Amino acid sequence: MCADRDPDAAERTASLARERGRAATARAADVSRDADCRELAELASGLGELAVLCNIAGISPFASGIAQVSEELWDRVLAVNVKSVFLLSRACLAQLGAASDAVIVNMASVHAFASLPESAPYAASKGAVVALTRQMAVDLAPSGIRVVAVAPGAVDTPSSYTSALGLGADSRELSALKDPHHLGWLAAPDDVAEVVAWLVSPGARFVNGTALVADGGMLAQLPRS
Repeated sequence: MCADRDPDAAERTASLARERGRAATARAADVSRDADCRELAELASGLGELAVLCNIAGISPFASGIAQVSEELWDRVLAVNVKSVFLLSRACLAQLGAASDAVIVNMASVHAFASLPESAPYAASKGAVVALTRQMAVDLAPSGIRVVAVAPGAVDTPSSYTSALGLGADSRELSALKDPHHLGWLAAPDDVAEVVAWLVSPGARFVNGTALVADGGMLAQLPRS
C-alpha cells in the first residue's frame, strides 16, 4: 500500500513495486489526518497480513528560524513529521500485533542530533521522531512489534536541493557532495531504502527502539575552520 498526498506520486511508487514483481496499490491520503490514517489501515487489511509500516512522510521548510517561523508553519511541520507517525501507527496496531515479526520504521534525520541555522521546526520534529520511536518500542514490545528509526543525512532528491539552495548553498557545493573522494554525504534514495529493507528483515531482529544513522559520515567529521 503506497500512500501520498499526491495521487500521481503514490501511483509512481506502486508502479515501481509492480515492476519488481510485487502486488501494490496506491492511495491519496494526508497522514496528518486521523480519518485518512484509519482509512489506509482499513484498506491495507484487505490486502493481506500487515507486517511492515514505514512512516516516511515529511516536509522540510528550512529558512524557518525560531524568531520568524509562523505558528501555522510550525504546526504543519510537527503534524506531518511527527503526528502522522503517531496516527498511522495507532491505526495499524491491531493488524501489526496480529502479524509475526512486525516492524514499524520511522524516518528521522541527522537533524535530530545536529542542526543547521534556521531550521527550528524541522529539527524539533526529527528529534521528536527519535524520542517517539524509543517510546513506541517500549510500549509495543509486549505486542511483539519492533520500532526503529532511520536518520539519513542529505539525500539526492529535489526537496534536498530546494532546501540547500534556500539556505544559501550554490550548485558547486551541491555537486561537491557527490565527489567520490568525499566522505559521501549525499545519498541516493536507494541507499536509504536498503537500510530500511535490512531493518525490516530477520537479520535486524535484535535492533529495536533506536535510530540508525545513515549519513555517509556527515556527523563523523568536525567542521573545518
